[in-house]
Amino acid sequence: MNQTLAVWLLIALALVSANLPFLTERVFAVLPWKQGDGAAVKPFWMRLIEVLVFYLIVGALGFTFESTLGNRFAQTWEFYAITLSLYLVLAYPGFVYRYLFKRHPRLRA
Repeated sequence: MNQTLAVWLLIALALVSANLPFLTERVFAVLPWKQGDGAAVKPFWMRLIEVLVFYLIVGALGFTFESTLGNRFAQTWEFYAITLSLYLVLAYPGFVYRYLFKRHPRLRA
């Protein structure tokens, strides 16, 4: 795999994984969220935990790409603060879809 493909793959994976917690009611897109007897709406704190876990997974994959394609560079806290901020910006469309769009009831003809 060349470097350009690895970068674009990582960006695409980050975009999908950042929005995934807001688009599904399943925990990590696999396990159903159950509250009491049946399925329930996933709370916001659980969505934030999922976003952080997906950030760590994408970051680990990025480090793997960096190690296989060349030398791995040491990073300081500023790098992680900036990448987390960018990851949260990538998650914004999913947040808007889940919490800010008004869902109008369908009009009956």
